[in-house]
Amino acid sequence: MSGVMRAARLHAGAGGQAELRLDTDVPIPEAGAGEVLIRVRACGLNQVDLLTKDGQTPQEVLLPHISGTEVAGDIVVLGAGVTDWQVGARVVVDPIIACRHCENCIRGETNMCRNSRVFGVQTEGGYAEYAVAPARQLWMLPEGLDYAAAAAVAVTGPTAWHMLRDRAKVVLGEDVLIIAGGSGIGVLGMQIAKAAGARVIATAGGADKVQRCLEVGADFAVDHNDPTWPQKVRQVTGGRGVDIVFEHVGQATWEGSLKAMARGGRLVTCGGHSGFMVGFNLWHLFVKEHTLIGSFGGTRRDFLDVMKMAGQGNLRQVVQQVVSLADVPMAQDLLRQRKVFGKLMLDPTLA
Repeated sequence: MSGVMRAARLHAGAGGQAELRLDTDVPIPEAGAGEVLIRVRACGLNQVDLLTKDGQTPQEVLLPHISGTEVAGDIVVLGAGVTDWQVGARVVVDPIIACRHCENCIRGETNMCRNSRVFGVQTEGGYAEYAVAPARQLWMLPEGLDYAAAAAVAVTGPTAWHMLRDRAKVVLGEDVLIIAGGSGIGVLGMQIAKAAGARVIATAGGADKVQRCLEVGADFAVDHNDPTWPQKVRQVTGGRGVDIVFEHVGQATWEGSLKAMARGGRLVTCGGHSGFMVGFNLWHLFVKEHTLIGSFGGTRRDFLDVMKMAGQGNLRQVVQQVVSLADVPMAQDLLRQRKVFGKLMLDPTLA
């Protein structure tokens, strides 16, 4: 398929800072062997996109670059050797592109593949009218699940599922604290913990977000702008503290997260966009028998489990706003300023 497309691309800017620009003459990418070309119908904005723009990814991203890890759309071209898909299929992309051959992949731990790439980070992504993806990374959208609903859970859903179900191993009756419940991953974390039979406590920034967390399903919610929020969390639990802390903010909430933990509690973390360097009191760690757990992305199985839940209507993301390609810089600013509840979604078909 020849021609050009519109795309929001990162370019090298002054002082080494990447700049996000709307380009209208980007060649439509070609689907290689084992790949498909997708007409992008929805792409979620993610904290990973901000890290890419800020040059904070583990591997350098070559510019110009098209971000966007959370993609759903229609197949328009089949690459050589692709026989199990048809043009016109409605699909969503599993963003963790694992090799499928290493020991971790063979064990099903595709998120731990040392040869893996992240769609939209180490590849071109969905901030564009068209994107190329490996055919084996696709999942067919069932009737009733629209593009935005699928894309909105494609990254945050498996990540939250892996954190709570695989790593922290939440069980019925536990108290789970969801840090930043108004974030995209927080909204899904609350629902996943609730579905496991846990009592859910959320933090959020401001009275409006606190109320919305309660509407999404939290049993209690506290404003993390209040410096006494860890004490309020402990009050909710009768002074005991929570069994699990679902942490993804990092430096800004780390100390409070540790204070909110019960003896024998587990803290599971998947990120640190407010800062990756944190500290803790070693005495408290061993005396209270706390467990600190790292978690990265989700496995292929996690992705499929989450998509099944979404297709059944049992997992729903909150979409605050749908934006056009021209609005992506503004939308990223909203994300950076923490003025988003749930997700911002890009629809490249909008003028």
